[in-house]
Parts: sequence; C-alpha cells; structure tokens
Amino acid sequence: MFFLKMIFRSFSRQFKRRLLIAVTVCLSATVSVAMLGVVFDVGDKLNAELSTYGSNIVVQPKSDAVVSDLYNTGDSAGSASGSSSGSDGGSTSDGSAAADSADPTAFLKESDAQKIKTIFWAFNITNFAPELNIHADAGCVGSGAGSAGSAGTAGASGAAASAAKCKATNVPIVGTWFAKTLHMDSGESTVAGMNGMRSWWKINGTWPKDDSEQAMVGSALAAKLGVNVGDSVTLDKTIAVGADDNTNGGTGKTGKSSTERNRVKVKIVGIFDSGDSDNSAIYMPSIAAQTLANLPNSIDKIEVKALTTPDNDLARKASKNPNALTQDEWETWYCTAYPSSIAYQIEEVLPGAVAKQVRQVAALQGDVLNKTQAVMVLMTVLSLVAAAIAVANLMAASIGERGSELALLKAIGATDGAVSRLMLAETAVISLVGAIAGALLGSGVAQIVGHVVFGSGITMRPMVFVLVFVLLAVTVLVASLSSIRAILGLRPAEVLHGR
Repeated sequence: MFFLKMIFRSFSRQFKRRLLIAVTVCLSATVSVAMLGVVFDVGDKLNAELSTYGSNIVVQPKSDAVVSDLYNTGDSAGSASGSSSGSDGGSTSDGSAAADSADPTAFLKESDAQKIKTIFWAFNITNFAPELNIHADAGCVGSGAGSAGSAGTAGASGAAASAAKCKATNVPIVGTWFAKTLHMDSGESTVAGMNGMRSWWKINGTWPKDDSEQAMVGSALAAKLGVNVGDSVTLDKTIAVGADDNTNGGTGKTGKSSTERNRVKVKIVGIFDSGDSDNSAIYMPSIAAQTLANLPNSIDKIEVKALTTPDNDLARKASKNPNALTQDEWETWYCTAYPSSIAYQIEEVLPGAVAKQVRQVAALQGDVLNKTQAVMVLMTVLSLVAAAIAVANLMAASIGERGSELALLKAIGATDGAVSRLMLAETAVISLVGAIAGALLGSGVAQIVGHVVFGSGITMRPMVFVLVFVLLAVTVLVASLSSIRAILGLRPAEVLHGR
C-alpha cells in the first residue's frame, strides 16, 4: 500500500515531467499502431488500388499465345491490337508494326467469356472484358460496299480506291463490352466491361452502350478525323469471302476467293484521352465490330482484372510448370489467389485458351508492397528509438531533480534496488496510460490514412496492439534501466532484484 502511495504521490510532485513521458509514449504508440495497422492491411489495399490501372491477366487463343512467346511481343494488355502507335498502322511499342497492323487469325467464342466467373476464385475477379481487335478505314465517303473481282485482284483495286477516300486508314478498332450485365447459370448476375477497366481515362462525353451502334474515339484520332461528341463516323473494312461457300476468309472448291467492303456507321458518344497509344483507336460494342469484320461471336483477347496475392517462390515455380509441384504444394498454390493459379483455372473453363499474367503488373504489385511495408516498418522503428531516447532523458532529469527525496528514502533504510524499482513502477504506470491513449489515437490515424490514400478503412488486427505494447514495454524498460544505471551506478540485475 505504501508502495502505491509513493507512486501516485510522485505524479503530483513532478506532474509536468510525468506528463511529458506520457505524451512521448503516446505519440510513439500512435505512430506505431497506425503504421503497423496499415502494414498488415496494405497488401489487399494496394492490390485493389493497382488493379484500377488495368488488367493483370490476359486470355488469348493458344496459337496467338505461341506466336507472342515465339516473337517475344510481351504482355501489352489494354491497348488496341497490341498497343498500336497510330491510326496509320505505324511503328509500335514492341517494335512490331506488321503484327500491329494485321488482324487476328485465331479466335475465342465471346459466349464463353462469362465462364471466367465460374472458377474457384470467381469473387476475386473484379472485372473482365472480351475484345475483338481489328483494323478498318474511318471517315470514308462513297458507296464503299460490295464484292469485287475473282481471286481478289479487282477487289484489291476497289479496296484501294475506297481507302483513298477515307480520312484515316488502318485504324485500330476494339470491339468490347462496356457495362454488360451477365446472368450466370447459378442465378447470380454481374456487370463486366471497359467502364471498370479504364478508370484513368479522361472522357469527354459518355461510355457507349452495349449492343448499340455507338462508339468512343481516342483524342488523337478524333482530331485527325475532325469529329466531336454527337458526330457519326463511317467505318469500312475489306473482308475476304469464299467464291463457292461464302465462308469468311475461306475459299471455295475452285480455290478462288473475292473481297467485299463492309460498312458500319457509328455515333460518337465519347472522346477519351488514355495517355497512351489507345488515343489513336476506336472502342465500340463487340457486336458492331463483329458485324464490320464478319466475325460473329468472335473475340481474340480477354482482359481480366483480379485481386491477387503477390508472387512468392511457390507461385514462380508453379508458373513455370504446375506439374512439377508436389501434391501439398499444388493444393496450396491452387487454393491461393496467385495470378498464376487464377490464370490456370481460367484455362480450365475456356477451351482453346491460354491465360497469362501481365508480368509488369504482377511484379509492380509485389515490389510496391514490399517497399511500402519496409518504409512503414522503418518509421515504426524510428518512432520507438525516438521514444526510448526521450524517455531516457526525461528519466535522468527526473532522478536528478529528486536527489533529496531519494537520499531520504535511503536514509530510512531503502536499498538502491528498492528505489530503482519504485522509479520503474512510476514510469511503467505513466507509460501504460500513454500507450493506451496512443493505441486509440493510432487506430483513428490508421482509418484516416486508409480513407485518404485507399478510399476505405483499415482493418485493425489484435496482433498489432499486442506487438506495439510489447515493443513499447521493452523500449521503456531499456530506457529506464539505462537512466537509473547511469544515475545510481547500478547494474540491471541490481535494479530488478535489489542488492
């Protein structure tokens, strides 16, 4: 009882000094709780934030994927026909002008795209959009339609003549979904499309409606065509048709084919600035692009945006060869939302498809996450070091000011160890008060950081508070022992157990 009275009486005698210790510990606890709270929750937040900047998985027909790997064209998701650099079919970001100006030759079925939402990690797939990447001439005048010539000879001449009357030739066209409502076999419904895949675009106007003859044009192409929102653009495309069986791109029994000019007129409802090569492209509903290219129910790519776990050694091993995993490794990998495991499951439900993670995005997620966590942990450590130095200085000053009181205690029989434990207990009580106040403030600061930076709250885990309290206890104990030892000349064991 006497011991407790001594502790609480010391607060009134050195109130300002004790208050400074409490404030120091409170500030350190605030920073530590806020930073560690964000650290433990930052993985999902960063993945959700980075996923707003495009897809992290691309699905292609197998033959196209083989060609991409063979010529190392990369994972250029999100741009018209492999990131074309202009409407004239010029050079590209990957240096393959020929690949950019060519239309796809292998396709997936558009009707199969919604199967992506049936995989094990369906809820982690936040959005997806199928694409048909083709090229056409824009702003054409004249009839522009009809077939021409055996074996395509006259057809080629007619196509050239028609192209000469167009404001822009070989324009990248992306037929896709914008906000398409899908009704699943399970009874659930979901919305998929470009509206949620291109959040960084600056749009003048609105997004096109699905299953309509509307379109949106990149700012560079809009300037070239001289069009504004509300205007209409005529798109012409030369397609090959079989002479005998009229099959698109095929030949009849005679081995001869002809070409014809398809025309689609679309209304411009939006002009976008993407900040990249898409500014020279036209985005339109998939049904309109398929009609223009005479490719019903055909797509050549699906962009997928998924919440994923950053790659580790297991994920990297699995991405090279899933069959090389042991049974336990395979189950762990398959049941973890790695980009490679989600891609593998997409391939399981889409026949003839290859799903690949966009390496740049996957690497960015892991790299940003590691660096962000390292910075926050470093800030936590620095705050604890600052608290230790401040507490040590305040303790030394406090002991120096209480010289007469401590001398009196020793005169009536108190040992150096008892005096030291009294000061430790005083510091522990005031530090506990400061730590509790700091933990509450830190939780509030973490929520502010979450809403300001990520637009959502931070989930505070109990282990954060336990870890901070343990770290602060060790910090304050070490600082206090150092001060007492310096003033009274005692070893740590003597402080804790007496002489």
